[in-house]
Amino acid sequence: MKYFPLASIALLLAGCGAHHESFSDLAGQFAREALALSPVGATSVGYHEHNGVRLDSQLDDMSARGVERQRQFFTEWNHRLATAASSGELTAEDQADYRLLRDQIGLAMLEANTIQNYRHNPTVYVELAGNALYSPYILEYAPKAERFKHLIARLEKLPTVFDAARQNLVDSPAVWNRVAQEENEGNIGLIDVSIRRDCPPELKKQFDPAAAGAITALREFNNWLKTDLARHTSDWRLGKEKYARKFRYALETDTTPEQLLADAEAQIKAVRERMAQIAKPDTVEAALDKIAKKHATPQTYIDDAKRDLDEARAFVSEHKLLGLPQGSNLQVIETPVFMRGIYGVGGFSPAPPLEPKLGAYYWITPIPANWPADRIESKLREYNTYGLKILTVHEAMPGHYVQAEYANNVQPANRRLVRSLFGSGAYVEGWAVYATDMMIDQGYYKNDPGMQLTWGKQLLRAIANTVLDIRFQTMGLTEQQALDLMIKDTYQEKEEATAKVQRSQLSSCQLPTYFAGYRAWQKVRQASPLPLAEFHERAMKEGAVALPDLERLLAK
Repeated sequence: MKYFPLASIALLLAGCGAHHESFSDLAGQFAREALALSPVGATSVGYHEHNGVRLDSQLDDMSARGVERQRQFFTEWNHRLATAASSGELTAEDQADYRLLRDQIGLAMLEANTIQNYRHNPTVYVELAGNALYSPYILEYAPKAERFKHLIARLEKLPTVFDAARQNLVDSPAVWNRVAQEENEGNIGLIDVSIRRDCPPELKKQFDPAAAGAITALREFNNWLKTDLARHTSDWRLGKEKYARKFRYALETDTTPEQLLADAEAQIKAVRERMAQIAKPDTVEAALDKIAKKHATPQTYIDDAKRDLDEARAFVSEHKLLGLPQGSNLQVIETPVFMRGIYGVGGFSPAPPLEPKLGAYYWITPIPANWPADRIESKLREYNTYGLKILTVHEAMPGHYVQAEYANNVQPANRRLVRSLFGSGAYVEGWAVYATDMMIDQGYYKNDPGMQLTWGKQLLRAIANTVLDIRFQTMGLTEQQALDLMIKDTYQEKEEATAKVQRSQLSSCQLPTYFAGYRAWQKVRQASPLPLAEFHERAMKEGAVALPDLERLLAK
């Protein structure tokens, strides 16, 4: 699932009136002011103009001054929202919104004051640049010529982003430096190939010098990463204290990392035992090896995902698991190159909450033609016939895509914006895992041992995400121990395991949202007397609230 990154939404400017207003209005004001000074994020969610300023031509302020504005903004808004929440006048829906805002502001303040990725992580700048160009390129919010004028204006400003990066970055873990360079090559290709190819002829004279300047800045930044920043390395691990603080905000839970870790490790053992029973008389490893041999080719990989999407949509509809969005604004496309450091397999980019008609994207990361045969085979074995179906259920149907479509209909508009921008990661990722489990339980290849074993393996991966993240970030887990956990204990292919190690090093506190959210969704379902479809629809209509709040809202 693609999230709207707080790093790019958070370089903001305070300036608030003092008149009395509802909490929903106040929350909406916070979201819009945040977006007004995070133009890259604003374009991606469909917010194009603020107080007469066209945001699509602007870039986020990544300078030291912009970072200080971020601190001021969140400090002042944290006080303002807390004061409103203490009035005793908040409805249950308002309280759910406040929890999201409180926790996301806490997370942003922790980032700005303590973690400070802007001083250590060059991918912050590279992915900001990529998103700045990709959104107006692919989202048809205006005629093509107008969007290309926005692109040209952003290209002209891109050198300032990388000037700020060189001023801000003091060191970087080697893996962050390497991935930033790889993703930046994707940015160069996006400009020099895709955008250049599609530029309207009448804008070529403006585009060419803007593109030349941007490409020069990107190449110079990569050279700087290789020659200068590479001399100053640091550790990507947060450590126990910082991790615990981030974990609390990111998962919106009072459960400690140690408690969730113990639960996850116990569940790995239980799932392995169930898989052993299904695999008899074979071993689990032997049974999975047979299953893995049935897979797509690199040439048919994406077409197979499209076919699986149609199949899953038909199953959800026929079995009345929940109402589906009318029509379809979902496209299956290749993952943008500048996002492949995180999305090594696939992902989902939701339709902009303020312009849902612009469409959503199910990303599939293609298999590079220059990979050696063993790497290609490893990835295809992991995403075999059943594995690709499960990926499609998780990312699209009825996983992230369906959840996002319901979220884009939340009313009023202020609430929709808050729950889209600052929604609970555990709700979002937990739903996708829960939905896959529910689909199979309701009959989707339920009696097929191949699907049962593959789902067991995928569930083990979701659970192992928690173990990896907590042990990597706080307990000194080594890369070899991580590979052993994934390959030996949870049956992952080497290519998948290697990619997950990199993802674990690039992020923190996101990987546990799968298991924590899945368990919380199970708890909410068990507590609800509603019929299955009605439960799903009512839960989806709330948008991505924290799961403890979802249980209370459904009990109204």
